[in-house]
Amino acid sequence: MRIIAGEFRSRVLKSLPGMDVRPTPDRLREALFSILAPRIGGALFVDLYAGTGAVGIEALSRGAERAIFVENNKDALEVIRLNLKSLGLENRGRVWQGRASHAIAKIGTVDIAFLDPPYPLEQEYERALVALADDPPGLAIAQHSSRFALAENYGALKRARVLKQGDNSLSFFELKTSAEADAAD
Repeated sequence: MRIIAGEFRSRVLKSLPGMDVRPTPDRLREALFSILAPRIGGALFVDLYAGTGAVGIEALSRGAERAIFVENNKDALEVIRLNLKSLGLENRGRVWQGRASHAIAKIGTVDIAFLDPPYPLEQEYERALVALADDPPGLAIAQHSSRFALAENYGALKRARVLKQGDNSLSFFELKTSAEADAAD
């Protein structure tokens, strides 16, 4: 696995053997960051269910000011720390152990939140998106199986866009406008 673009372009990241962590494919990561390009500079980016940290590290490489990595798997946490250290990013990245849905309330307001729970844990999407809706980021992105349909709304968050690539989809959620929020009440 490698960083696609930015300051650390082409640098190789450590990964975990086995199927416990499912890295975001390079092509999908490239599409994601092409969409995020106007918003990533100076952003606080949170990578929920971070796995190896590849998505959050890509955000740092492309200009995010800081990134928070939330992961429950101890082996994955060590890989994230090693990846950050190998790039000299320890001061720009914070690593938290625990369930993403619990960590969200402690993180506070972020600019961009990316979540990619293990596909078999479909209930985690709702838990995380509902938790994010309590203090909505500027943008929340959920990577999910194209066969799994997410709701259109989670509290104050409304789906604005879906990008499909094969079996993977990215759903983009933004804060509802005041008119949309009033109509929902």
